[in-house]
Amino acid sequence: MKRFMALLATGATVLGLTALASPPAAAATGCKVEYTVASQWQGGFQGGVKVTNLGDPVSGWQLKFTLPDSGQKVVQGWNATWSQSGSTVTAAPVDWNRTLATGGSTDLGFVGSFTGSNPQPTNFTLNGVACTGSVGGGGDDDDPPTTGNGTPVEVNGQLRVCGVNLCNQYNRPIQLRGMSTHGLQWFSQCYNNASLDALADDWKADLLRTAMYVQEDGYETDPAGFTNRVNSLVDMAEARGMYALIDFHTLTPGDPNYNLSRAKTFFASVAARNAAKKNVIYEIANEPNGVGWSGIKSYAEQVIPVIRAADPDAIVIVGTRGWSSLGVSDGSNESEIINNPVNATNIMYAFHFYAASHKDNYRATVSRAASQLPLFVSEFGTVSATGGGTLDRSSTTAWLDLLDQLKISYANWTYSDANESSAAFKPGTCDGGDYSSSGVLTESGALLKARISTPDNFPVG
Repeated sequence: MKRFMALLATGATVLGLTALASPPAAAATGCKVEYTVASQWQGGFQGGVKVTNLGDPVSGWQLKFTLPDSGQKVVQGWNATWSQSGSTVTAAPVDWNRTLATGGSTDLGFVGSFTGSNPQPTNFTLNGVACTGSVGGGGDDDDPPTTGNGTPVEVNGQLRVCGVNLCNQYNRPIQLRGMSTHGLQWFSQCYNNASLDALADDWKADLLRTAMYVQEDGYETDPAGFTNRVNSLVDMAEARGMYALIDFHTLTPGDPNYNLSRAKTFFASVAARNAAKKNVIYEIANEPNGVGWSGIKSYAEQVIPVIRAADPDAIVIVGTRGWSSLGVSDGSNESEIINNPVNATNIMYAFHFYAASHKDNYRATVSRAASQLPLFVSEFGTVSATGGGTLDRSSTTAWLDLLDQLKISYANWTYSDANESSAAFKPGTCDGGDYSSSGVLTESGALLKARISTPDNFPVG
């Protein structure tokens, strides 16, 4: 973990933004800034800034600092409103941390991109007053971040949304990487002890998404049976230290309100049964289509309270317009959600893509939206939106690099042996016991296994 302190020289003055037009308040004793690099990857890093006001109380503030060279950029941030001009970065407060009492502090964070040497900001100021001291002189720049040992659930515990990020029990942004089942009504044989052992131990996945279709011979044909199967997979994921994403897989019809009553019944049951678990995430509508955002929002605001009544802490993922494309596939964009968000807390918004069909304009939307909305890629494919066709390696790699950079979690479609190029396994694999060797993996499966099995480096403390 990289860390340094900056102490403001005694006798400096700290001004609140509301006092700039009037004489300074009484002399302040200073501020303290602690900067941490939680993680770093090729071309990017995650920085954290804890600022403590040691002077007079301020109501409104600006924290500024300088990035080392013009090639470094703040990509997204949380717990503040972030902007950048040249190499100067400005963080302004949001409603809940606008006032800093004497001794009060606030934690801010951002994801940045860089070229050249390891990033190390300098010239921190609070309301125009320099924070001087050992800025930039830490001497431990090459130390790796402090990371936890154990399964994903053991390390991260109960997850929550902080700002625009998925955060762990240490309030540090993390990324989960995993796989989605195919429809349980068709590929139930693919999800057994051997396949989940392989997913957890060989693939080193953090997440299993259970796609429970509602129509298409799914939940509506046997609510109790499908509910039990979902609960069983939650238990199997938990036993292996993986997070379990329960997907209410609605596709046709596309308006989730068609299944509102079923959704309330299903989620009331699974939330009550799994409320004490730390590994459960709820996805309440897979891919809304043919319906406007207002209809999706109305559905979410009726289903989420049902979950919260039993499980107040778990994260809920809300589908978005245009097959969970943030509206892009309908000619819209993320602004409709930003301007009219779901009235609930601890939620994230789904984004789905298929790499051969959804390219630069979709990636641009995600890059832009990620600075204002908590996003979770609960489904994506390496091929076309039909689930077939040739694997698009370059687009898939561009997508996964972007998601890694932004710390956006993802689940790939699918951990199955379906006779389609999006499947991870060759047809017939689920009749045997091998779910990891190169002989059973499709081209897509080999690519995803290689990406998912790299170290997570979950930050702790």
